[in-house]
Amino acid sequence: MLSRNGRGFAAVVFGPAARVLVRLGVSPDVVTVGGTAAVTVAALTLLPTGHLAVGALVLGAVAVADNLDGQMARMTGRVSRWGAFLDSTMDRVADAAIFSGVLLWALRHLDGALGAWTAGLALACLVLGGVVPYAKARAEGLGMTADVGLAERADRLLVVLVATLLVGLGLPAAVLTAALGLLAAASAVTVVQRMRTVYVQARGDGVAGADADADADGGAPAERPEPDGAGSANGPAGGAAS
Repeated sequence: MLSRNGRGFAAVVFGPAARVLVRLGVSPDVVTVGGTAAVTVAALTLLPTGHLAVGALVLGAVAVADNLDGQMARMTGRVSRWGAFLDSTMDRVADAAIFSGVLLWALRHLDGALGAWTAGLALACLVLGGVVPYAKARAEGLGMTADVGLAERADRLLVVLVATLLVGLGLPAAVLTAALGLLAAASAVTVVQRMRTVYVQARGDGVAGADADADADGGAPAERPEPDGAGSANGPAGGAAS
């Protein structure tokens, strides 16, 4: 939701800074890599050492400013596939650094079951945070779409950083544990949603291909089995979906 609706706000807030950087001749790629480096250093130094409030504020500011490179690219007419690839790759590095920082904090500062649950959920968020965008990218690479899901990147970052800030300000660590559990569940649901979306499209491609082959042969399409058989591996859509 935030990924789709926050762009207009970010354009107003960071537009002047983007124009200044463009006039100074700074490359959007430099901003992309520099922002990722800043997030990585902050996440792996501030969070594990227990500076949760400061770390969350610094990471939030840098994450929001991540919009700068895209605005600069549009202003200079340098929007390219390379830029999109670099930005997506650096986003994965930054996300992994944030959840790794939370994981290290849990291992160092929490004991017992709470520490184990927090560290485990942070690890789950780290892994699923890589699978969610991969599912979409792989679908697009196959000529399909998977632009669905509960938890996009901006939503995940907002939840984990707000929870980290609240714990840093004095709330119980269980608040962050609960937030990580929510994120892990939402990310898992998003993966399933994207898999289902791609499956439906792939199944439709298989049916369309079978109809086209039948028409080319001059005959009517072969009668399809009832729904119970259509989902099997032997159905007309089964091979395309597997």
